[in-house]
Amino acid sequence: MQRIIGGKVAPARKASRAPAAPLRPASSLPAQPVAAPAPAPAVRHLTVGEDGAGQRLDNYLVKTLKGVPKTHVYRIIRSGEVRVNRGRAAADTRLAAGDELRLPPVRVATPAEREAAPPREFPVVYEDEHLLVIDKPAGVAVHGGSGVSFGVIEQLRRARPQAKFLELVHRLDRETSGLLLLAKKRSALTRLQDQFRARETGKTYAALVPGAWPAKRKVIDTPLHKYLDAAGERRVRVTAKDDEDGQRSITLVQVATSYANYTLLDVTIKTGRTHQIRVHLAHEGHAIVGDDKYGDFALNKALARGEAVPAVKFDRMFLHAKRLRFEHPASGETIELEAALPAECRNLLQSL
Repeated sequence: MQRIIGGKVAPARKASRAPAAPLRPASSLPAQPVAAPAPAPAVRHLTVGEDGAGQRLDNYLVKTLKGVPKTHVYRIIRSGEVRVNRGRAAADTRLAAGDELRLPPVRVATPAEREAAPPREFPVVYEDEHLLVIDKPAGVAVHGGSGVSFGVIEQLRRARPQAKFLELVHRLDRETSGLLLLAKKRSALTRLQDQFRARETGKTYAALVPGAWPAKRKVIDTPLHKYLDAAGERRVRVTAKDDEDGQRSITLVQVATSYANYTLLDVTIKTGRTHQIRVHLAHEGHAIVGDDKYGDFALNKALARGEAVPAVKFDRMFLHAKRLRFEHPASGETIELEAALPAECRNLLQSL
């Protein structure tokens, strides 16, 4: 008989004259189902196909290793665990069709987990057979990873199962709203990404900052350095020009509207660095309103509670990709698009 650990012992009773039922042998007890352990991740060997030709190594891995945080993808690249044609490779290495990749053991999302992304359409600003431009709301990541199970791209793919190809051309921070460009063909993706790399596109953002921005301060040309904090989160800081790990970053700033205690800026970036606008403006002493990484946390809380601006609660970052200009990848025509400020941003400005 199996002993019941911690079971309460019943007081002894006088034996009954009726014969006791025979004990069942342990072997006859019904077996309890035991979940099989998940198979341990193994080294993977991949061959880059035509759809991966021309892609950066980091972007290719983020797409291939579904559910693996981007911070971990960059970590295995930096450590040399990812090999391209048996050699180490940098994150910005351009892949070619037929390249052989060796990937270390990492756990990727299962098909069931990938299917968990709910289908969703977003406001369409422009669409044809080559590309799609949407107005992304604040608070939505553009792709899964880094603690986010899914983003815009996964939701759009679920909403458009007939789409044979759909990829992000560039990215926006989760907290940033506005124009987001996606490619519907591989040829369109490569041509548009070439334009972004060559700085042949125009991206202008609306940013609200506290205080009076000096009108003469129109160009910020300060290198930025990316790093991971103690929690493994991505962070960026201004660095010296002789920093080998620093990247030159250029931001153009123009005053759009001045208020009593705030300034609305039109910000155009000439380089697309991570958190570039947020870090540059914070370094100048005018962090973006609502920025939870580089901003004024006390002001952000007061705005969210409705104390900083009477009768208005504002609990997001005021950074909106308002204008986007590029050449159409097929026709060569110049396309210039605009997205109006979201309602919560307009309400705040009206109150100011």
